[in-house]
Amino acid sequence: MRYGQVLRPKEPRNARATAGACAVLVAIFVAGATAWPWSPKRGLGLFFGLLAAGLFLFEMLYPFRRPKARPLGTAKAWAQAHVYLGVRLPPGTLGWALLVLSAWTTASGLLGVWLQKWIPAALAEGLRVEALYERIPSLVGQLLAEADALMAGADEVSERFYRSEVRGALAGPRPSWGFLFDVRAGRDRALEPFRRIAQFVPPAEKERIDDLMTIFTEKIELDAHYSLQGVLRRWLVLHVPTAGLLMGLLALHVFAWAWY
Repeated sequence: MRYGQVLRPKEPRNARATAGACAVLVAIFVAGATAWPWSPKRGLGLFFGLLAAGLFLFEMLYPFRRPKARPLGTAKAWAQAHVYLGVRLPPGTLGWALLVLSAWTTASGLLGVWLQKWIPAALAEGLRVEALYERIPSLVGQLLAEADALMAGADEVSERFYRSEVRGALAGPRPSWGFLFDVRAGRDRALEPFRRIAQFVPPAEKERIDDLMTIFTEKIELDAHYSLQGVLRRWLVLHVPTAGLLMGLLALHVFAWAWY
């Protein structure tokens, strides 16, 4: 899948609306800061602070959108609002802590958007095997058993090749970051030993080696699934705890603003 396709918004109208709203808010801020003294307790300072707090609260409502996605109607509408409103959270004068947490939460959210658009398409386009994440370890175990049965009775050369170079790689899933950028990363290099050994075995054993290479290729594709589906499941660790901390700091900021 091309990077341009991943970066293309699913709803261009929402992207344009967000860009326009950002431009308007920046213009209001520049004009207001130039014309009047800036204060977080009144005028535009108060407006931007309340707007930021409202957007933060809306973003945190995303996990509670089910079962009927109210009040926005559909899960897609919630996701679009969650992404685009999260992009334009104004830091205002919340301080360095709020600024850093806002930037991190927004960046990790955008990373999640990219991963959720890139990974499923890359898996569908680049691999023939399909597998659920939870079943991959058991599927790998089945491939190992199939390979053991296939190589039972093989000649000495094929048996030694299988034991020394293949069986260990079939023992369990082997996740790799390389699959994130190319789902076929390292495949040609991994299959090259099979092509070499096939030149030095009898025709009957060559067919066995070809079948073993097919099993090994399926194992490589399962490794790609395990790696990328694992990334999809774990990226939230970068996003959710920071968002919770940001909300706590926001509550502290609002309390301090009201108290003092």
